[in-house]
Amino acid sequence: MKKLSILLLTIIFISCGKEQHDLTVKAHVKGLKKGTLYLKKIQDTALVTVDSIVVNGAVPIELYSTLETPEVFYLYLDKKSAEKDRIEFFADKGITEINTTLKNFAFDANIKGSKQQKTLEEYNTVISKLNNRNLDVLKEQFEAQKVGDTAKLNALIKESNKNIKRKYLYTVNFALNNKDSEVAPYLALSEIYDARIDLLDTINNSLTPKVKASKYGKELGTFIKEIKKNEVN
Repeated sequence: MKKLSILLLTIIFISCGKEQHDLTVKAHVKGLKKGTLYLKKIQDTALVTVDSIVVNGAVPIELYSTLETPEVFYLYLDKKSAEKDRIEFFADKGITEINTTLKNFAFDANIKGSKQQKTLEEYNTVISKLNNRNLDVLKEQFEAQKVGDTAKLNALIKESNKNIKRKYLYTVNFALNNKDSEVAPYLALSEIYDARIDLLDTINNSLTPKVKASKYGKELGTFIKEIKKNEVN
């Protein structure tokens, strides 16, 4: 019995001795031998580094951060050159695993972690198709303008405007359908911040109490109050 008590005390002592982290990011970058990885986030409108690690050979890559509510972070790779890549991900408390490659750092990223990340990926799957089409339309507009095809240019401008409206409506509907996710206020702030105030208000009013109390929930509420204040003045 005495030996068991000593063993339990030893385990508790070891556990207490380990530093606890709200967020642990485990990264594996295939092909990376040398470079520096930075874990960053937006703080007071500025992008700040919360942790970093210098990679020099095959070493476990782990970065850490404090975290009160689910939040978007960025994993930056400095390849010791002018080129810098970054991976955006939505993190919650616990472990987020990121597997990618040196060659296509951002494009090849496979992220496992929070349920908010899964929701964000669902949104990005659809919205990327709209964004890609918008880029094609802009290219076609340039070509039409270059050859003086006014009819085609006007048609492309109309299509571009429709695509923009489609993106806004999809984002609003996605946020409303995910009112219990911190992704909803994040999208309102990052993707449609210049939308009509009534649309932003509708999203804000639909949020669950837990989401309203989150980082982005509070920021959206403050953002809407400022817009209404400026409209009155």
